[in-house]
Amino acid sequence: MKLPSSSATDLNKKNMKHMITMNDFSRKEIDDMLELMTLLKEARKDNAIPQLFKNKSVAMIFEAGSTRTRVSFETAATLLGGHGLFLSPRDIHLGAKESIDDTARVLSRMCDIIMARTNSGEITEALTKMSTVPVINGLDCVYHPTQMLADIFTIQEHMPEGKELSDLTVAFMGDATDVCRSLLLTCTKYGMNFKQIGPKKYHMQEEWLRLADKNCAETGASYEITDDLSKVSECNVIYGDSFYWTTQLDEKEERLAAFMPDYVITKELLDKAAPGAILLHCLPANDKEEITREALDGDRSVAFDEAENRLTAQMAILVYFTHKFDIKPSEETIKYHEDRINSLLEKL
Repeated sequence: MKLPSSSATDLNKKNMKHMITMNDFSRKEIDDMLELMTLLKEARKDNAIPQLFKNKSVAMIFEAGSTRTRVSFETAATLLGGHGLFLSPRDIHLGAKESIDDTARVLSRMCDIIMARTNSGEITEALTKMSTVPVINGLDCVYHPTQMLADIFTIQEHMPEGKELSDLTVAFMGDATDVCRSLLLTCTKYGMNFKQIGPKKYHMQEEWLRLADKNCAETGASYEITDDLSKVSECNVIYGDSFYWTTQLDEKEERLAAFMPDYVITKELLDKAAPGAILLHCLPANDKEEITREALDGDRSVAFDEAENRLTAQMAILVYFTHKFDIKPSEETIKYHEDRINSLLEKL
């Protein structure tokens, strides 16, 4: 006799959505997530977080190491009454002894949501094809949507009085990384002005600019890709990121030579930005490379507020992507099953 799956692992969910890039969501949908973040952060301040992920689990696949993504997702699940399962390559057979398709199918039948930090966008995409629960991209070398949710929220928290997001100009200092790419698309979706400032060799590729063009046409946003450091004076937000990632260690010396010292974020560089400008950094920070300790710890820096907001973002994500599929049992239903099970146990 085939029995049905739970409401959470129902294999035929309607209108289920994955989170691969912020560009897949409408402005209204992102605003809804940001509003949910506000309510959950206020509830956390009062130590009164509703148990909206109670008895649920998030499978957390980590191909690469992480501090903020792991801690924030695992803590978010706990704060909401649920559980996070840390799954490293040593714990599961992702793409090795077991296909990615089968991994997605198995996790979908046991967990309510899958978060994946992978070294390839292809793996994340493969998980979405067979998963019957929402898949959240926790960074895949192409996009970093969960970071973007925390970034926009942090910018809103520190926005100059009387300003709208569309009034702001954001400068990303560095390479066209997954964070830079995601920031370009998110800023232009919100009608903001975006600049990537760095050496020409590391400028944004055309395919991403064409996506940004579509956003600009809809929102009136603009972008500029430049090596001109004087453009910092037009910017309200200065954003830092590492000049190389762990998969680019063989290019480390070449990259540092290209970016340093001109594109290092210093107090002096921040002083040249627009009045009231703030500093964001997705962390981890290399305070002897892309940013100085003085800048990271300075009055303009909100990098650690931004890091804390990763937790706020993950709480909102876990709730936003699962609440539609949560069928709350009545007291009568709970008692019905409890009585049947206890009746069997009494005979054992």
